[in-house]
Amino acid sequence: MSGPAFASNRVGTDAIVSFADIVDVRTPAEYDEDHVPGAINAPVLSNDERAYVGTLHAQCSAFEARKAGAALISRNIATLVEQWRDRPREFAPLVYCWRGGQRSRSLAHVMNEIGWRAMQLDGGYRAYRRHVVQQLETLPPQYTYHVVCGMTGSGKSRLLGALRDEGAQVIDLEALARHRGSLLGDLPDEPQPSQKRFESELLASLRIFDRRRPVFVESESRHIGRVQVPSSMIEAMRTSRCVRIDLSRDLRVALLKDAYAHFVNDPSRLTEPLAALVPLHGKAEIERWSAMAQRGEWDAFVGTLLTAHYDPAYLRAIARNFPNFPSAQPVLLDSIAEPAFRDAARKLIASSPEPLR
Repeated sequence: MSGPAFASNRVGTDAIVSFADIVDVRTPAEYDEDHVPGAINAPVLSNDERAYVGTLHAQCSAFEARKAGAALISRNIATLVEQWRDRPREFAPLVYCWRGGQRSRSLAHVMNEIGWRAMQLDGGYRAYRRHVVQQLETLPPQYTYHVVCGMTGSGKSRLLGALRDEGAQVIDLEALARHRGSLLGDLPDEPQPSQKRFESELLASLRIFDRRRPVFVESESRHIGRVQVPSSMIEAMRTSRCVRIDLSRDLRVALLKDAYAHFVNDPSRLTEPLAALVPLHGKAEIERWSAMAQRGEWDAFVGTLLTAHYDPAYLRAIARNFPNFPSAQPVLLDSIAEPAFRDAARKLIASSPEPLR
């Protein structure tokens, strides 16, 4: 960076994309909830230290809290400087805390005294979060979407991956949400991000796209597990062109057994999610399905779940939410191997009309 960006020590949220290095000095807990994509966490107060300073502020005085905080921040900044001694003189990061206050200002001041050209994000994470909310209200409708539809197990996520590998613009909402978007969609040992983190990653993904080219996305509902897709994007998707994957039931069963191997390896994982279906299908039926899984009758179990639950639910949802589905372009697959999806992706890209501008 050079020139006008360094006219003052603060920059606004629009300048974030111009920084190669971004430093989040908030606590690890604050960082884990959400942060600017690409930012590293270099806390000048730990979780416990911030709680301690906050307690002093509430129980004693702001003066006592500032004294204790200054001592802690100074020690932690000294440790960070030791860790960064190999950074070149050209190191010019954007530094931010919660409100663009003392934590980020303290680190930025020390870095600039050393000779690094640190800038401070005006308004801190709070300003960044407002920026994300505002952008997600206006940016998603500016793209043209091609919505990938298909019954559960038809390989929508695999087709999106193949489309990306073939050079198409793709938003994989389930990958961003760390969830497969269904009752059994929790990923093993991988928790979902916070709503704020999901929105930050979604915005970062959208920003890199060319608005003259279509964006491929899956036919999701508003909720993907515990996170929610912004209304502006859902509304744009639901009026968009659709493509439909056609895959035989046997191949769908095979694909689902592969994709959900953690259930095959440990059927006890099914107990809790299947229990949520009792109000829809009755206790006796759910017990029958569970028994199939416990006996290892996976083809019968998956096929029954598709016929009795997933397929009817998907058809109702797609008819209600995607009016262009009846005219969807078919994508015919006779294999679930990667080359079949890559071939389908190439054909789909070649046949996809460019949006009018």
